[in-house]
Amino acid sequence: MAAPKTNGDGILQSVLVNYLVSQARTVEASVNRALWALLERNERLASEVFLTEPRINEMEIVIDEHAIRMLRQGNLLDSDVQLIVATLKINNDLERMGDLAVNLSERAISLAAMGEVKTPAELEPMTTAVRAMVSKCLGSLIYKNVELATQVLESDDVVDQYRDRVFETLLADMSKDPTVAAPNLHYVLASRHLERIADHATNIAEDILFWVRGLEVRHGRAKQMERATESKEAAAGM
Repeated sequence: MAAPKTNGDGILQSVLVNYLVSQARTVEASVNRALWALLERNERLASEVFLTEPRINEMEIVIDEHAIRMLRQGNLLDSDVQLIVATLKINNDLERMGDLAVNLSERAISLAAMGEVKTPAELEPMTTAVRAMVSKCLGSLIYKNVELATQVLESDDVVDQYRDRVFETLLADMSKDPTVAAPNLHYVLASRHLERIADHATNIAEDILFWVRGLEVRHGRAKQMERATESKEAAAGM
């Protein structure tokens, strides 16, 4: 017979979640700085992102080690396993978002060195959409909020549409005026970085749904979420 779980197990869970939330807050702040640095071509904000990256990388290792320590204890409930698996995946996505914030900051510094350049009209609403996705991810993580996680999933296509419009506009401008090729290429790369941040936010939202509800929504997520909603409504009506 397995030994009963002790209060120490709950403490380890709390510590793991607190580490993850702290990492998420740090990454969100770094991404937000990078977004403003890009829009304003602000070298000071961009340099602050570079200073934050080592802390994000160090925290990634700490979280992984703590999660592995919990796994080695054994005697885990299903909810414990869901938390640990989700944490390891979310931790990886957060670290990648931190890297992408650095990439955006590099684009901002390069653009700042070019003087006055034309900013794509769709770039600001695209950054707004990405910022909202990252913010909702953090909220869904802190409060285990399924509704916020679902909203993140629904926003991914919007960011993809902005990326396509930004790319088409920049390409058209370059074909008309080759002198804008250099700044436009940086904006093309920036739009790709923004799209990837949105993709990682989507991954995190999917992992939160797995953690909180045990739902695997990475493939065919729309149908699975619809079935889950129908089941919930049916249960409420009983």
